[in-house]
Amino acid sequence: MINNLKISENFLLSEFQSPDTKEVKINSDLVIKLQELRKQISQPLKINSAYRTSEHNAAVGGSPKSQHLKGNAVDISMRNMKGITVDEFANIAERIGFDGIGKYHTFVHLDVRGYRARWDGRGEVRR
Repeated sequence: MINNLKISENFLLSEFQSPDTKEVKINSDLVIKLQELRKQISQPLKINSAYRTSEHNAAVGGSPKSQHLKGNAVDISMRNMKGITVDEFANIAERIGFDGIGKYHTFVHLDVRGYRARWDGRGEVRR
């Protein structure tokens, strides 16, 4: 079955599908970097969002120029990460060579856009 198709040691094609149509676009450099990230942190990565159709992107309030539309981006959940903070996770992603890194309270956006971009969407620190 195509949903169970492995595209790297630890990732399935289905993890990158747009939820509305199951369509997939994936930049191979993104998968290579994600696999290296998975290896370095020694725990599974839960992909919240990868490729998005323009309709799904609009429905979730994504930027009209989102890297998700090109298959260049993923959002990784931090909810079940053990022993690693958002900042530590982002620092490892930086060393691996992700171009875009956005930090949020519950996830980290990673992409391979071709140029450096950094942002922190956490605002004030939650208590």
